[in-house]
Amino acid sequence: MTKGLDRTPLTRDFFDRSVLDVAPDLLGRTLVRRTDEGLIEVRITEVEAYAGEADPGSHAFRGRTARNSVMFGPPGHTYVYFTYGMWHCLNLVCGPEGHASGVLLRAGEINAGAALARVRRISARNDKELAKGPARLATALDVDRSLNGSDLFAGPTPAISVLHGTPPPSDQVRSGPRTGVGGDGAHQPWRFWIESDPTVSPYRAHAPRRRKPK
Repeated sequence: MTKGLDRTPLTRDFFDRSVLDVAPDLLGRTLVRRTDEGLIEVRITEVEAYAGEADPGSHAFRGRTARNSVMFGPPGHTYVYFTYGMWHCLNLVCGPEGHASGVLLRAGEINAGAALARVRRISARNDKELAKGPARLATALDVDRSLNGSDLFAGPTPAISVLHGTPPPSDQVRSGPRTGVGGDGAHQPWRFWIESDPTVSPYRAHAPRRRKPK
C-alpha cells in the first residue's frame, strides 16, 4: 500500500471541468483499481486530452454512437475502448455533461499491487514498464470493456477510483502533440506528462498506413 500520499478521494466536481483543465491536473494522482485478487494502485504520469466534437482526434468527433456514448457524460465515469483487435485503453470522462470529452491514461507508476500487475504483464522487463503506455496500463490494471461506463463514485469501494495523490510542481509538467494522432488533430499540444519520469511512454508521431500494391 502506498504510504505518505494524500488518500483523499477526488470529487465528481474535479471531473466536471474542461478536459484541458482536468488532463494535466490528473498527473500525480493515484488511481485505485479493486479486483477480486486484490488492490492495484498507480500514480498517473502521462495523459492525453480528447475534446469530443471539437476535436478531430477524438472518437466523438462525428457525434454520439453506441461505442462512444459514455464520453457524453456524466463526468466521473470510465470510457474503455478496444483497439487494434487486441488492446484495451482506459479513459476518464470529464464534463460538462452532454459534451463528449475524456482523458486517456497513457502511463503510470505502480505503487501498490505490483505482484498482481506482473502476472498480467509478464513481458515487462522491470516494474517501470508495467504501465508504460496506455495498453500496458490497462492490462496491468485488468481493465476491459466490462468496465466501460464504470462510475468512479459508485459507493465506498468502486472498481476504479482516483485519490488526491501527489501532483507534481507545475514546472515539471510538460505538454506536446498526442501520440499517433494524425490529420487535423495531430498538432494540438494535448499530451501531458511529468518531466523525466521513467514510466512515461516514448512519443511516436502518426504513421499513415500504406496500401499494399495490387
